[in-house]
Amino acid sequence: MEADPYDVAPCSSLAVSSIVNVGTAGAIWGLCSAPHDAHKFGLTGIDRAGFVANSVARCTFQCALIAGISTSVHCGMQRYRGKDDWVNGLVAGAMAGGAIAALSRSWKQVIPTACLVSALKIAADYGRKNVNTS
Repeated sequence: MEADPYDVAPCSSLAVSSIVNVGTAGAIWGLCSAPHDAHKFGLTGIDRAGFVANSVARCTFQCALIAGISTSVHCGMQRYRGKDDWVNGLVAGAMAGGAIAALSRSWKQVIPTACLVSALKIAADYGRKNVNTS
């Protein structure tokens, strides 16, 4: 069985890896959704290109930021506590959810978003640990 990446690699390496991977996914998402949105708004030419570029940059930044926060906090909590349990995912998800809400500047959504992202992070960690690899 493979070792847990949080035990093998330093937190900074894991954070950079997740930032690159999820940031790339965010860029792809932006490249897919932005032209559709530009068409909905009736943009053409330079205005459309600028809108698409800004949308791709925004999606990339937001996804990379959330991945970096989540991975760094999860790894830091695991190293600090010396345990690999659901609490690490809970705290990491809450921090990432708080960052999402802070980026949207919707302060009344900070707690619900933090709770939702925490639940998703815990579920993802649980699913990752209980995969049968044989």
